[in-house]
Amino acid sequence: MAGVMERTLGILELLAREAEGLPLAAIAERLGMPKSAAHRLLSDLSRYGYVRQEREQGDYLLTTKLTSLGLGFLSASGIVDAAQPLLDRLADVSGELVRLSVVDGRSLTWVGKAQGARGGLRYDPDMGAVARLSCSSSGLAWLSTLSDEQALELVAEQGFGRPEDYGHNAPVTASALIEALAETRARGFAMALETFAPGMHAMAAPVRRGDHSAIGVISIAGPGFRLTEERLVSLGDSLLAVADELAASAPASGLLRTGR
Repeated sequence: MAGVMERTLGILELLAREAEGLPLAAIAERLGMPKSAAHRLLSDLSRYGYVRQEREQGDYLLTTKLTSLGLGFLSASGIVDAAQPLLDRLADVSGELVRLSVVDGRSLTWVGKAQGARGGLRYDPDMGAVARLSCSSSGLAWLSTLSDEQALELVAEQGFGRPEDYGHNAPVTASALIEALAETRARGFAMALETFAPGMHAMAAPVRRGDHSAIGVISIAGPGFRLTEERLVSLGDSLLAVADELAASAPASGLLRTGR
């Protein structure tokens, strides 16, 4: 039986994916717990300001308290001051979305961004999401700094991203993943051509010091009709230069310094 902490965190993670909120019955069903237990935990979360109910008997939604805590932590870590000018510069050069993710234990989380697209189609997913390692350029860039065995272990824990849920080119086998990692290591950066989202292309380089595994990843993403494979290759030097600068500035940020 799941413990109180596991159930509480499960509620928070579920509601973080449901911006419109969910009713009590749906929360209990999705998390496989009795409605009485779900109601008790939601009441506690509401009392401490992490969850609110739209109206009596209405849906439950997250408040901004968790967001405030997260933003406060990022600010205190120094990562915004250290990285934002570099993200802005790469966004200007590429004209596309640039994102920074950090290695957080056994996952990769997007924590910063700069939007270079001034008009037309803008690719701009939410921050704070955990990267799907098997099919995102950021995931491939991080995994390329690990051994194949370590990379496969992490992907096995998270699962492969299914082509029907991500891009139609998403790798779904260990051999395809290992091939993608070999190409990434040889090139110095990862390229994802409709592997993470239909019609979208991306590239990413690990932020690392020496031969150590990555402490973060810098990526560029945009629609494939603009960010063609040739365009990705042409941006390689700029991407790698920013990755090197981020690695050099890592001591200014506790989050990047430790690679937590």
